[in-house]
Amino acid sequence: MPPPGTRVLHRPEIDLRTILRSCLGRFATGVAVVSLDGDDGPQGLTINSFTSVSLDPPLVLVSIAQTARSHDQLNGRPFVVNVLGAEQEVIARCFAGGARLEIAWEHGELAPRTAGVLAFLECRPWGAYPAGDHTLYLGDVVKFDYRSGDALGYLAGRYVPITEPERGLEYLI
Repeated sequence: MPPPGTRVLHRPEIDLRTILRSCLGRFATGVAVVSLDGDDGPQGLTINSFTSVSLDPPLVLVSIAQTARSHDQLNGRPFVVNVLGAEQEVIARCFAGGARLEIAWEHGELAPRTAGVLAFLECRPWGAYPAGDHTLYLGDVVKFDYRSGDALGYLAGRYVPITEPERGLEYLI
């Protein structure tokens, strides 16, 4: 029996995969684009599965579906994690398979990045690990920067703005 106040939905007409996706969708995430120099030039993939792994050495992880169009090209290549600002939803949609958009690219030391992002982390490949229907790519962060502004988030299947706090983490240091 669930705890008091817990609402349990039983919908036998909905498959378990759909229920699991809906459950996971209750966790708000940021939105980023992984960019790389692909076989046909700069390209990107919208992701919401990104995390810091280590500060020493500086490592980050992105989780990419094996069915993603650039999945195989990412293996062994430098990449950039482009954290999107709230005003950049159109870029997220473009790299998630939406309408094509003329992207303004900036050339980093190792890989291209999208212009005007909230933050970027340029990475050398560190490792790639199969994980079910995804691959976990670890990157060694070699260059990074950020700007002020609201972030683009994703919650329950929708893009949402995440308001920047008046004072960020850097004020606690």
